[in-house]
Amino acid sequence: MEATFQIFLILLAVLAGTALLARRIDVAPAILLLLAGIMLAFVPGMPTVELPPELVLLVFLPPLIYSASVAMSWREFRSNLRPIILLSVGCVIFTACAVATATHYLIGLPWGIGFLLGAIVAPPDVVAPLAIARKLGMPRRILVVLEGEGLANDATALILYRFAVAAISTGVFSLPKATGTFAVIVIGEILFGVAVGWLSLRARHHARDPQVEITLSLLTPYLAYWIPEHLGGSGVIATVTCGLYISWNGPLLISSATRLQGIFFWDLVIYLVEGLLFLLTGFQMRLLFEKSKAFPLQDILFTTALVAIIVIVARFAWVYPATYLPRLLSKRTRERDPAPSWQAAFVVAFTGVRGAVSLAAALALPFTLPGGEAFPYRDMILFVAFGVIFITLVGLGLGLPAVVRWLGVAKDGRSEHIAEHEAEIAARREALDAALKSLDAITDDRELSDEVVKLLRARHEIRTSQLPSSLDPDAHDITAAGTALTRELIAAERKFIHVLLRNGKITDETRRRIERDLDLEEASLSNREYPKIVL
Repeated sequence: MEATFQIFLILLAVLAGTALLARRIDVAPAILLLLAGIMLAFVPGMPTVELPPELVLLVFLPPLIYSASVAMSWREFRSNLRPIILLSVGCVIFTACAVATATHYLIGLPWGIGFLLGAIVAPPDVVAPLAIARKLGMPRRILVVLEGEGLANDATALILYRFAVAAISTGVFSLPKATGTFAVIVIGEILFGVAVGWLSLRARHHARDPQVEITLSLLTPYLAYWIPEHLGGSGVIATVTCGLYISWNGPLLISSATRLQGIFFWDLVIYLVEGLLFLLTGFQMRLLFEKSKAFPLQDILFTTALVAIIVIVARFAWVYPATYLPRLLSKRTRERDPAPSWQAAFVVAFTGVRGAVSLAAALALPFTLPGGEAFPYRDMILFVAFGVIFITLVGLGLGLPAVVRWLGVAKDGRSEHIAEHEAEIAARREALDAALKSLDAITDDRELSDEVVKLLRARHEIRTSQLPSSLDPDAHDITAAGTALTRELIAAERKFIHVLLRNGKITDETRRRIERDLDLEEASLSNREYPKIVL
């Protein structure tokens, strides 16, 4: 027990140090964490750490999917549903079939094993490429499509995975039955996810206590995931649906105190879960290296390279037809949704990074068949899955910034970002105007003292003056200077309050209340900062 806790503390220290290094050298933290995990695994005296598959699929995966779903806009998800489904369902099935075909004819793997391996390595991860893509300032639609795909593709892959394992174990596979089961799972999980989201929001609204509400929010993804998963589904679709429902319906039912505390809580949870997941994935290299000794090294490396090439090429082979064929075949689609540039499609195809879910699915393979025989090719599948994760995460992940700069995709998103920030400023002004009209109506209906009205109007004027008049460089410099000075004044006030505490003129409780107001004001400054746009 003590050794396990020591390893956990080491992982946390490495997680923090790697995150700082990644920020300094401007590399996605997931890449460095995977490499750090591999190096730690071979440190002399470091015990072997095996990643339990249930830890990923049942413990780590639900909060990751739920958090990303809540952060996703339902309106944007719905408006991009066609490309998201084509990628998360069509591309996953196409990739699995491509891997099965290639490994069967070039290596001689049985069809069932090839299809199982394809289902494991088919779903791209969303964490690492999106972290890079957001820093590069790519167009919003590319980010939405990639994030939507990352939310839903695990469901398709896990369902295919279950079908493949069942077919290998029983020797029987029925395509019509599998198709019907797939449809039932999708419909059933969507309905269950909506029900869990509705129940969670009502329970949190009636609780009216931030600690209780945040606890309920932590239970929500597990309720949405575990029950469908236990009944033979994937659990992913229900969790995604639940998160999208809460994202769309939650703003008016969740209190401000819960929202503020919940953001900090969930940010920390996701930071730790994602970091530990990539570190533990890297740790598996030592275990896999020992298992690989039972196979000829040349065969293992050839199979890994072949599967990695197939999953990369298959994504390109799917993305371009899926992007342009619907528009060629349908005039309505072409008019409603003009075709994106080939550069944008290339970026979507290039971000086929595989993650820990693929490794967890491989680790979850049974050791034996129902008859007692060893599960065929299990160790080889484990090694190939890890190899594909390593090649795509490190190779494609490190190459993505160069590809984006080479294609000039970030430039396409610049005007979009300017328009988005302008719309935000306009929305803030309109909201303040609506609040001022509401104050006028309240003043007419109620007998309010002049002091109260003056105070409220002064608050309105201060908030209005804090908004930049526009995003041009001169206005930005003025706003930035005012924000910097405000931070200095807050720091001076905080130091003075600390002096009063040291001199015994105020209590610690008083100091905490004043500090909370100062912290909220300083946080609001960061929330109102707009990046300087170079025109």
